[in-house]
Amino acid sequence: MSEEVFVRHCSPTMAGLKTGNLFSGRFADKKEMNDTVRELNRILVKKGVRVLPLRYHGGKGLIYAYRPTRLMRDLKNSDAQKLLKKRGYASCGTPERYIAQLMKRIESDSVFPHEIGLFLGYPPEDVCGFIENKADRYKCVGEWKVYGDEEKAKKTFAMHKKCTEVYCRLYACGRSIERLTVAV
Repeated sequence: MSEEVFVRHCSPTMAGLKTGNLFSGRFADKKEMNDTVRELNRILVKKGVRVLPLRYHGGKGLIYAYRPTRLMRDLKNSDAQKLLKKRGYASCGTPERYIAQLMKRIESDSVFPHEIGLFLGYPPEDVCGFIENKADRYKCVGEWKVYGDEEKAKKTFAMHKKCTEVYCRLYACGRSIERLTVAV
């Protein structure tokens, strides 16, 4: 997986606009995935971004890039807490412990854990709406399906799209991922 793929999928998180991004990348094997993640963390941890391999299967790795401070804030939201409790998460206190529970659910559940939206910075009302409505009856769709504030979501989608365009252009012109990542 190239740095270009990382920039294309994670620009809003790199810019400090979003809690996290999730994407899959091709890897020869699990070792290559782990080595890539280790190298990204070497560069990005000092900027407040962490990268984790959530799963490896069939030449693809599921990668999660996130800002722990934002994730902690997001998961403290009372609606997020209710949903996580309802989905079997123990109240953990730290983002890393919640992520560990999420990783277990990804590996063991036959159904994808849609509460993952909370780990990506999606509004809790939209994550709940998606689960309760079985991905139907949404108001609009962009990075996620919207069940709550449609106008706010559309502005967020546009901001993230613009950020990604700018970051991809800057990366193509030689800007490193370290320089592109905002320290917060």
